[in-house]
Amino acid sequence: MAFSGRKIPGSCSVFLLVVLFAHYSHGFYLPGSYMHTYSTSDTIFAKVNSLTSIETELPFSYYSLPYCKPLGGIKKSAENLGELLMGDQIDNSPYRFRMNVNESLYLCTTSPLNEHEVKLLKQRTRDLYQVNMILDNLPVMRIAKQNGVNIQWTGFPVGYNPPNSNDDYIINHLKFKVLVHEYEGTGVQIIGTGEEGMGVISEADQKKASGFEIVGFEVVPCSVKYDPEVMTKLHTYDSISPVNCPLELDKSQIIRERERISFTYEVEFVKSDIKWPSRWDAYLKMEGARVHWFSILNSLMVITFLAGIVFFIFLRTVRRDLTREPDFPKLLCVMIGDGLQITGMAAVTIVFAAFGFMSPASRGMLLTGMIILDLFLGTAAGYAAVRLWRTVKGTSEGWSKSTGAIPISLYFILLSLWFCISVPLTLLGGLLGTRAEPIQYPVRTNQIPREIPARKYPSWLLVLGAGTLPFGTLFIELFFILSSIWLGRFYYVFGFLLIVLLLLVIVCAEVSVVLTYMHLCVEDWRWWWKAFFASGSVALYVFLYSINYLVFDLQSLSGPVSAILYLGYSMIMAIAIMLSTGTIGFITSFYFVHYLFSSVKID
Repeated sequence: MAFSGRKIPGSCSVFLLVVLFAHYSHGFYLPGSYMHTYSTSDTIFAKVNSLTSIETELPFSYYSLPYCKPLGGIKKSAENLGELLMGDQIDNSPYRFRMNVNESLYLCTTSPLNEHEVKLLKQRTRDLYQVNMILDNLPVMRIAKQNGVNIQWTGFPVGYNPPNSNDDYIINHLKFKVLVHEYEGTGVQIIGTGEEGMGVISEADQKKASGFEIVGFEVVPCSVKYDPEVMTKLHTYDSISPVNCPLELDKSQIIRERERISFTYEVEFVKSDIKWPSRWDAYLKMEGARVHWFSILNSLMVITFLAGIVFFIFLRTVRRDLTREPDFPKLLCVMIGDGLQITGMAAVTIVFAAFGFMSPASRGMLLTGMIILDLFLGTAAGYAAVRLWRTVKGTSEGWSKSTGAIPISLYFILLSLWFCISVPLTLLGGLLGTRAEPIQYPVRTNQIPREIPARKYPSWLLVLGAGTLPFGTLFIELFFILSSIWLGRFYYVFGFLLIVLLLLVIVCAEVSVVLTYMHLCVEDWRWWWKAFFASGSVALYVFLYSINYLVFDLQSLSGPVSAILYLGYSMIMAIAIMLSTGTIGFITSFYFVHYLFSSVKID
């Protein structure tokens, strides 16, 4: 395969270090994907990703089904850590594309299907598994009309089961449409970074770079019944007659034992005005922008209301004794440290994504970035946890010197990263925390605990109810995020997500301050954990919303294993949100209480 490549330069030279790191770890890349310019004589091959389904959420290898294999054998593409954790498995395929050559080709004919293969194909078909194919880093897109509206998906089904029928039919013919944009060299020097390293494309090379760029990859799948006696006489890439899709059932390829399936495909190249930087627009098309803005305006109203209450609180003076240490202080310190680590990771990741430094063209990049940031933010977690412990206890003695729980993982590399990077950095942060001065209380604390007056209703009821306000800030955006994770839709409106994150931080801080003040006013000095859960209780509503999403939006999810897997992931997400939002609320309340009592005049 011959091509010339060039890379959009980054906006800041500082990120060249990140690029060099990515060159060896296959992790981060500068904005945009590596751009190929093809000539009319170039031949390229599509790649295939894992088979995926919203029915089971369990990915399978493409070649686990009896598909045609490449002539040179199956070769796996390099995978980064994010791709591994997401279950991506990208392999080469026999689907050949000759630039600007429209053709109909034969691939192969399988051996007679045995019982196991028939059972597997039927199961994958009825579980709605999709074949994910990639050409020049673009996922294949399927477009269909429903009620006069164009609906688009990525991938195409393994097969289909007609209504009121017990028979299954396999998709064995693909009609590809490749959109290409003609590019002319500008003669301008461009600094690029690719798999070959860093370099400069000269003016002479730029003239040679003129050619065609692939800006779209679409497919129309259908099932065709061929005569195996005729098809087996053909060789791979022999020309065949075009097929008009879709076909009647009697002309479609049924899945049953001893059937021999022939695979064919057509290729049509279409010139397009779409330019290379805009080729992802069709995948990242933002729908429901008004809904996002409605969510933001709703959050602003909540913030304004709470800000008025907080302002009123600051106009008053609270004259109470400062609290003594909370119950389970070590657990609280660990949770605050972990929450700070998660919050920092989420904030930095969203900021980078909002500014376009995490392109969807680099698969697994977002997750890889989150993992790396989480590892390096262990220093902040250790520092915050130990310093808070010293503030509560007045000494660093009794600290367990633990780095926190180790996540269970099947990947040795993840464990290595955890022990070799996160553990040392967390211990370093803890060491810095022991050397930092503990935060001094502005007033003395009574040795005898004050009796808390009886209340008509449990104070924890108010704490749990407070979580509804932060949830109102993020629940609309949560729908789009869940759809991205579980329905395979692209999510790339990180600008909106960044705004929602900022509003969520403000709401969590205000809610926690208001609840802490209300507890102090009724002489309830046990505010530590309540300040944490006042904002952290939003996780409860996130988890309940996840159950609602499972019941009403993932109705096709089948089997208890799939449901348990979904609920397990939802629980992990809810715990991470609790640690993050709870830490925001606790830190704000801590400094709020510190400010209040530092302003109290001791008689």
